[in-house]
Amino acid sequence: MPETPSKRQLLQGNEAIAHGALAAGCRFFAGYPITPASEISEELATLMPRSGGTFIQMEDEIASMGAIIGASLAGVKAMTATSGPGFSLIQENLGYACAAEVPCVVVNVMRGGPSTGLATSPAQGDVQMARWGTHGDHPIIVLAVSTVSDCFTTTIKAFNLSEQFRVPVIILSDEIVAHTRECVELPAPEEVYIINRIRPSVPPEWYKPYEGDSRGIPAMASFGDGYRHHITGLVHDDHGFPTENPGEILNFHQRLTQKITRGFPEIMMTRSYRLEDAEVAIIAYGSVARSAMRAVEEARQQGIRAGLLQLITLFPFPRSHVTPVLKQCRAVLVPEMNMGQISREVQRVNQSFCTVVKHNRVDGQVITPDELSTRLIKM
Repeated sequence: MPETPSKRQLLQGNEAIAHGALAAGCRFFAGYPITPASEISEELATLMPRSGGTFIQMEDEIASMGAIIGASLAGVKAMTATSGPGFSLIQENLGYACAAEVPCVVVNVMRGGPSTGLATSPAQGDVQMARWGTHGDHPIIVLAVSTVSDCFTTTIKAFNLSEQFRVPVIILSDEIVAHTRECVELPAPEEVYIINRIRPSVPPEWYKPYEGDSRGIPAMASFGDGYRHHITGLVHDDHGFPTENPGEILNFHQRLTQKITRGFPEIMMTRSYRLEDAEVAIIAYGSVARSAMRAVEEARQQGIRAGLLQLITLFPFPRSHVTPVLKQCRAVLVPEMNMGQISREVQRVNQSFCTVVKHNRVDGQVITPDELSTRLIKM
């Protein structure tokens, strides 16, 4: 068969997420329409059946999260998409996926809040919720998209990380990125790097569904494969059955955390722009990183040696990427469409290396390049 050529398309951010999910091998989507994420559902409602997958519109986001957990346990890559109010409803089942180590992808296209908030306006107020929204100590991976191209490539990366580490992965977008249209070069299917979950290599009678390998990641049998597989949200032993043994409880929590910490080199992703000689820098993510890149150029035209560190991985927080910027620069600007959620993380790792300045908007308006370039010049 001839190879499928790459295709250049004009896509909306939400549409690119849908295409990225399909390219990653997602074959199950369950969701409930909500502004500004609805186009992901609309696109997959058309494209998923054509790819041999299943699309289901659920009655709410609680059921949507439960459905993708079930699909993943049955062996299918699965995703849901929502916005702030729906993301709130997802949290309990998201915790279940963390405890049961069920790979899946959750997209949250952020809008203003709290509650119904600003349903059609951009915001970045769900950052800490993505990390800590579900109760208890648990590892999770949170990625952020800034461009339409990011929406495609980062969605593929989200599925790969989810499968590789047996963990839910959250993609944070926002209304600006979701509804921006840009030309994107979609690769041919054979050009996409895909990671699939580890399958058992032992006979069914030897299988322990939660016995980790050298990295702490258990092999995952699908329901129907003939392997005994007990699933629970309770703390469990290697066989998947609830335990109150202190040693087994400690092992459970340590393994969940260590499988992520050991994977830091593969999980941590940032993008640098003109940082080589920067004296001041912006640390930004999402749509704000787009404004930040332009602001860096405007500051450079004024003789200010400015640079940008765009965060793609938000959690685990990419400390090893941020610290060198803090050591290099005399001041760092952290702009966000919230009251300062990632700036807290930057401050946490800044051990008096430099001055960290916040720039926040919560009025439903985008942070503009002019705002940021003015702040850079003052810094």
